[in-house]
Amino acid sequence: MLQRPRGELVSEVSSALAAASDLGTRLRRLLELAPAPLVFTTSFGLEDQVLTHAIVDAELPIELVTLDTGRLFAETIEVWAKTEAKYGVKVRAVLPEAVATEALIARDGVHGFRASLEARLACCEVRKVEPLRRALAGAGTWITGLRASQSRQRGSLRFAEWDETHHLLKANPLADWTREEAVADAAEHGVPLNVLHAKGFASIGCAPCTRALQPGEPERAGRWWWEEEGKKECGLHLPERSREPALV
Repeated sequence: MLQRPRGELVSEVSSALAAASDLGTRLRRLLELAPAPLVFTTSFGLEDQVLTHAIVDAELPIELVTLDTGRLFAETIEVWAKTEAKYGVKVRAVLPEAVATEALIARDGVHGFRASLEARLACCEVRKVEPLRRALAGAGTWITGLRASQSRQRGSLRFAEWDETHHLLKANPLADWTREEAVADAAEHGVPLNVLHAKGFASIGCAPCTRALQPGEPERAGRWWWEEEGKKECGLHLPERSREPALV
């Protein structure tokens, strides 16, 4: 694939995904236009499971990767196993570096992330942000399951953008989907889902940092619920200049 200006690439991919009639077509157009190799990072939530089904069903050459933070729910591990068994695939796991994790816990304690926003972001840096750098090393395109309607912070999400942090194209094929559309698609295709979704967990991350929603709460209210609403990102989907300073 010939090199072309980033803005032109982003615009072309965004337009192609917007014009595609269904998810399978979007993913095939992405393979045609986006720099290779393509890596999809999954946390085994609703949207990611829908994407996994579409990728595997169409036998697309997209690598499946997950960040195993060491604090995942048992239910998440279970749906991981069910996904591999159903689709006959292996999802590559990227774990936090042992030395950094041990130093973090020694300094802050096992639940020290609740002491301050800085401490929580430091934990996310060690368990998620740094592993993501390794997960995307050498990739040309990063595929995510983000939706614009997940939160106010993600409301301006586009189908494609240039990720300055990892120096690659970031594609969001479900950017314009609603949660209801994702639920319907999963039901139609018999996609394995995390049982926590049926127990009120709309967005599922690390176990100590995720709770079920209360009636009327937005989708991501159960993540880091002790923090201000506007701070609820771990850093994976924020440019480095937008992150709060982390104690690492």
